[in-house]
Amino acid sequence: MPAENADRVIRGEVTVAAPLDKAWEAWTTKEGIRTFFGPDCNVDLRVDGAYEIFFDLDAPPGQKGGEGMRILALQPKKMLALTWNAPPHLPSVRGQRTHVVIRFQAIGEEQTKVTLTHDGWGEGGEWDEAWMYFRRAWNEVVLPRLVHRFTVGPIDWSSPPALRGSSAPSAEA
Repeated sequence: MPAENADRVIRGEVTVAAPLDKAWEAWTTKEGIRTFFGPDCNVDLRVDGAYEIFFDLDAPPGQKGGEGMRILALQPKKMLALTWNAPPHLPSVRGQRTHVVIRFQAIGEEQTKVTLTHDGWGEGGEWDEAWMYFRRAWNEVVLPRLVHRFTVGPIDWSSPPALRGSSAPSAEA
């Protein structure tokens, strides 16, 4: 499906059964990220710090997942902004960066609304493929796994759950 315009944005939102502190930690600590996002990571929680999520631990460097990503901005327990790249199977756009912003809002003491926005897309060819890939990945894999993490428990990376149908991409986001 071709891009309708260069201003397209992917949006996703979930409410998790967790206090704000726990939802924030899930996205910003190695221990938290490994419970829902990917089996390993490298996170340096500061502006321009690393925010790398590794999905394929056996792949060669540069092909493991979200490598080379950086934190653009953060406001503790409110907002995390970072760069993101296309998956390895889309090499002509993988070297470019898009923007992801995750916002957190406490809903009472035991629930948190998590809102994700992903923008910065080009048009045509692999850009369209990457946009379609991430439209599914964020809303059918990553955000549902975050909910799963707080309702069922951490993801077992040896056998991750199939969430929202088999058409969803693998753990790569």
